[in-house]
Amino acid sequence: MIMPPDSLPYRHVLTLPALASAVRVARETAEQVLAEWGVAPRDPSRDPALLIVSELVTNSVRHAAVLSPHVTVVFAGGPGMFAFGVHDRHPYRPVLFASAGTAPGRGLATVMELTRGLGGSAVVRGDADEGGKSIWVTLPLRSGPR
Repeated sequence: MIMPPDSLPYRHVLTLPALASAVRVARETAEQVLAEWGVAPRDPSRDPALLIVSELVTNSVRHAAVLSPHVTVVFAGGPGMFAFGVHDRHPYRPVLFASAGTAPGRGLATVMELTRGLGGSAVVRGDADEGGKSIWVTLPLRSGPR
């Protein structure tokens, strides 16, 4: 599993069975992590981050559980930044941004629209053995980890 850059000093790792209940637990954990790191409830990236985490975990549970019995969410934060990666052990790497002849699914299209709209970034990173991947999203924060 690929970890976020070492430049982000705050970390929290959550590994769950690839079951529907993982979505709720991941979202609740994201809420707790953001609160503990001092991200204000009104920060413009907070609610979109919760939605994006939920969508990415949903995708892992729905599409990767056949090969990946667990899904891992890594949260990382630093000055003005919140990053999170959702990892599973399915080798398929989804297309995040549409290009000629390709387009992400509706859920991923929403994730990318929210991410770009907030000035964030997203990337798919494969495991070294090509047997899994992480989807990383980085969003700017106005409040939070300093």
